[in-house]
Order: sequence, then C-alpha cells, then structure tokens
Amino acid sequence: MTIFLGCGFAAKYREGGGNFSVPLQWMLGLRRLKLDAIWLELLLATDDVTADQARIRHFQTQLKAHGLAGRYCLLYQKPANDVHDFASIDCIGISKRDLLDRLAGPNVLLNLSYSIHPPLLLQFERRIFCDLDPSEIFYWMTKMEMGQSYHDEFWTIGLNVDGDDCQLPKSSLRWKTFYPLVDTKFFAPQPRPRSPKFTTVGQWYWGGAVEVAGEFPDLSKKFAFEPYLNLPARAPEARFELAMNIAAEDSERERLRQLGWRIVDPHRAARTARAYRRYLAGALAEFTAIKGVDVPWRTGWISDRAAAFLALGRPVITEDTGAQHYLPAKSGFRFIRSAAEAEAAVREVLRDWSRLSKQGRQCAVEVFDSVKNLRRILDF
Repeated sequence: MTIFLGCGFAAKYREGGGNFSVPLQWMLGLRRLKLDAIWLELLLATDDVTADQARIRHFQTQLKAHGLAGRYCLLYQKPANDVHDFASIDCIGISKRDLLDRLAGPNVLLNLSYSIHPPLLLQFERRIFCDLDPSEIFYWMTKMEMGQSYHDEFWTIGLNVDGDDCQLPKSSLRWKTFYPLVDTKFFAPQPRPRSPKFTTVGQWYWGGAVEVAGEFPDLSKKFAFEPYLNLPARAPEARFELAMNIAAEDSERERLRQLGWRIVDPHRAARTARAYRRYLAGALAEFTAIKGVDVPWRTGWISDRAAAFLALGRPVITEDTGAQHYLPAKSGFRFIRSAAEAEAAVREVLRDWSRLSKQGRQCAVEVFDSVKNLRRILDF
C-alpha cells in the first residue's frame, strides 16, 4: 500500500523552514513506520518561471537533506487552477507513469488542509481530510466546497470540536481529532540554553478572513500580542524575541523595540527545517499569543510549533483554546489569559525550567509523537 501525503504549501514558500517542517513531521513519522510513503506536493505555476524553478530546486534540496530524495512527486501545474487535472500537471520526482501505477494499487491520501482537489483527488482509493486550521476550515466549509464532498474521513487538530463550549460553525461531518505531529527523533531534547530567551516564530500580519457576528475581526499576531506587549517590562530578567516577518522600514519594529522586544528575520533565523529546529532549541521556552478566533471559539487548536518546542524540552506559554482538557496535567504547557498570568508563567519557567522541560518532552513523546498519531489516523 502506498501512503500519499498531499501538501500544497511547502514548495511555494521556500524561505519558511517552519512551514516546511509541518509536512516533514508526517513524512518522518511514515518513514519510522516503514511505510511506502510518497510526498505529493502541489506547486501552482506563477508568471515567473525562473522563480518557480528556484522553488522546485529548493524543495528537492530540502527533501534530499532529510533522506527523502526518492520519496516525492512534485505536481507542477500550469496554468494555475483550483481544478487539479493530470492534463495540466508535470510530475517531478517519481514519474507520472509511476504515480498512475501506484494509484492503480491500494493507496491512501492524507490530504493536508485540502491541498489536492478533484479530479485528481478522486483517483485515490482512501481519501482522508487532515485539517490543520479548524477555525478557517470550518468557517469556509459553510460558504463553499472545501473538500467536504470528496473525502472518506475527516480529521482535525481542533481537539475541542465536540466540546460544549466550542463555538465553531456546526458541521454535519463526523470529525475525528488528532494532535499536531512532531517527530520526536528529529526534535530530540536539548540542554538548557544559556540565554533566558522566550520567543516564537510566525507572521506578524495575517490576511485570513472569518466572519464573527457580522464583522471580520483582525486575525493577526499583531492584534493578538497587544495585551502582552508590556511583558519585557514586567519580567526584565527574561529576554523576549519575535521571529516575525516585519519589514525593516515598518514602524512596528521600532515600536516593539522600545517595548523591549527583539525582532529577528525568520527567513534568516529559520530558513530551513534544521535552522528552524536550531532556532527553537536556542530558546528557553516559547511565549506566544494565538491569532485568529481559536481562543474565543474554543476550538482546542494547538500549533505544531508548540509540539516541536515541547519535544526539544522547551516549555510553552500560550493562550488556552480549550485544548488544556485534552492534555496531561503535567504537559509542559502554561496556559494564560492575561499579562499578569503571562508574567507569572515566565517567572515559573525561569525558576523551575528543568521540571517543566522534562514534562514537556514527556508530553511530546506520549501525545504529539508523529508515529502515534499516524497509527491512529491510518488505523494501523
């Protein structure tokens, strides 16, 4: 049986090591399970052929660096279209003939965030929708076709999707839940860093759209972090850093600097999956606020980045989306609702890092490990 990992967001963003790391955890887990797995990456052509070729080469280089050189098929579609048809797709990696042969035999598609669309989608024997962003996916499924008509199973990292307090739009689909995947071999525990640095990686601005009570709220990290921007003043013994895409000329950089935050370029600090791992390991813990509506909607969402921090033995301070009830009591997480609670959590990490580090690593192995979650999804 061939397990296909359908992804449409890794090759197009070659500067994002954290972005590439998401599907990588799935492939590393499938390899640990010794399964015949193929990374099926969709890349939509742009008007800049030279840039497209650079993206393809970079994707191939990254796969080779992780021992996956013969385990992928990059679907280069030109012209770009939401309809994914073999007639408009070039196969790079395994050939189109090899891909068709595999599709003729037993196979499963793990379709991350509805990356692969019909008619190509319909050629897979078992089609599993794997949701990585419950608030936007659930919302847009009420507005348009987002794959709900074409899959056999639906899995989400919205751990609280069936909770009484969950405010996600109601769905007629039968959703099953899984935890964000981290390969606990790739993200192995690391010694305590010298610097008392708290950091996170992400996009400061966000263009997503979800309607709430007739309005479209700001879903950005910029908005989410506002209640916590005085944290450097409240806990001066710690160092606070953000690896965020904020342009050099953007006044936000100076505003954050004056408030005590150091800003680094994630395209430099975390350009590859290994650089991303190294950057996370250089922190004492993660501190982050949750963008979007996962907190008020109580989706139970947890980031794959948090799982990676835990696997490295780094505690995580973050807002609670309703996920706390689905984790061990000693998880390495500290869930917060205010700047005062954030300050207390930072001081606890500084004071008791070793204990929280061990709890985080144990939680990653027991709960977030890629092999355990893949076995559950695939029913192996």
